[in-house]
Amino acid sequence: MALSEEEERLLRQMEAALTAEDPKLSHALSGKGSRRVHRRRAGFAGVGFFLGLALLIVGMSINPVLSVIGFVVMLAAAVTAIYSWQHVNDAPSDAGPHERPKTHQPMPGTHGFMDRIEERWRKRRDEGL
Repeated sequence: MALSEEEERLLRQMEAALTAEDPKLSHALSGKGSRRVHRRRAGFAGVGFFLGLALLIVGMSINPVLSVIGFVVMLAAAVTAIYSWQHVNDAPSDAGPHERPKTHQPMPGTHGFMDRIEERWRKRRDEGL
């Protein structure tokens, strides 16, 4: 069911008011955040890498020039994927404050994984003596 002209006008006014009131929310809801763009680009580069690999393999039996082209496609796709994936991690978050931090650092007073393993090893060694 289509909206009437009055409803469309009200919807545009509400959208403009929301954009003016909270531009970050409007940007996040538009789905054009840089993190999403870089993630999509990295995905396409991954697909391109496998297409280049297929071209390389097929080119070995058909024509060596195809193999060279396949290798160049693979190389370009790998560089693009690495570049884009680095920007995925560096891009500002579109998710907001609930996103996990980039690197995990233990809270003060807690022990890391290796510390816990070493502690268990000591306990077992001491119990065995």
